[in-house]
Amino acid sequence: MQFHILSFEGPDAYARAGGISSRITGLSEGLARLGNHTHLWFIGAPDLAGSESRGNLHLHRWCQWISSYHPGGVYDGDFRKVSDYTASLPPYLVYQTLLPHLRGGGRATILAEEWHTVDAVLHLDWLLRKEHVRDQVTILWNANNTFGFERIDWQRLSQAAIITTVSRYMRHCMRFQDVDPIVIPNGIEETALAPADARATAELRSRFADRTLLAKVARFDPDKRWLLAIDIVADLKRRGARPLLVARGGVESHRSDVLARAAQLGLSVVERRAEVPGAAALVGAISDVNGGDVVMLESHLDADSRRSLFRAADAVLANSGHEPFGLVGLETMAAGGVACTGCSGEDYAQPGRNALVLQTDDPREFTTLFTRLRNSPLGDQPLRRAARSTARQYVWKRVIERALLPRV
Repeated sequence: MQFHILSFEGPDAYARAGGISSRITGLSEGLARLGNHTHLWFIGAPDLAGSESRGNLHLHRWCQWISSYHPGGVYDGDFRKVSDYTASLPPYLVYQTLLPHLRGGGRATILAEEWHTVDAVLHLDWLLRKEHVRDQVTILWNANNTFGFERIDWQRLSQAAIITTVSRYMRHCMRFQDVDPIVIPNGIEETALAPADARATAELRSRFADRTLLAKVARFDPDKRWLLAIDIVADLKRRGARPLLVARGGVESHRSDVLARAAQLGLSVVERRAEVPGAAALVGAISDVNGGDVVMLESHLDADSRRSLFRAADAVLANSGHEPFGLVGLETMAAGGVACTGCSGEDYAQPGRNALVLQTDDPREFTTLFTRLRNSPLGDQPLRRAARSTARQYVWKRVIERALLPRV
């Protein structure tokens, strides 16, 4: 069996724009580690090799000639890239890679991601039928979000591929397109379960022992409910809980709305930057907040820093109004943190057992749930342990074996 993953995002810095790159990297590496010859066809960096092999994983960087004119990343010039990807990749994949394998009696599975690859899937389906080898190839097309749904010919796509998605929430959203997708959840890397930096975690807890330490890591997008997070900080402050929200957003314009809400509620916002990666640098960056209520981190949060922050925080606000899967919540649980999710795509979240789950925009809902958890006889430790146990079921190896391989 050969596996071929079609995606715009991938492991290169140029091809990373969000959670899809984490999914694609984890999925492709997970399949390869299980002994499968896995090919990833993605919009790679223009200055790297067109093809690269890492054991069973074979990287194919496509549209590099276009990317060289669009240095802004994978989605810079995306319509030109979609056209080229659709026209040039399927013939190359079929005639240079698939046909020699299939005519030798082999089988293949194609896993395509998001609206950018839909026309390439249709082209592949046509070519495989033309060569009379379509019955040897399983094609799955996956939706991680609702972006680009208006561009998809759902009837043709349903005839060409098995449609999948990442959560029951997304499955419900897609029923409005008259399709009934199969749910294959996202996974996390084994490294997400690695112990957080003990010294950094202890230092954070010690320095903010008299405060309620909260964290939020998400794009500045209204769907991520940043305004509710600010309202929660204000509500806790009114109750004397001395909250501190450590926030890491993006470059999106919604940031100004978030800052305006904080100012309206009388919250003090400070900006801090870690000059080097690592948990120790994060601790140093936020140690002196001068009485601030919200710390806006202006530097990248690497994996070690995130684990330490998620582990040390009293709660991580991964609360979204529209959340197809909720990777930050799952990463929080893997770190042994207290994830506070929304109630959309987080199939893994069990209210009160392994996470806090919000269903309204009322900040008092969080305060009530959080206070009850803190005041329970054993505190939040049973929830943190259950969270870690749940996260172990979502490492990519287990997701692939449990949910993907039975479909191919």
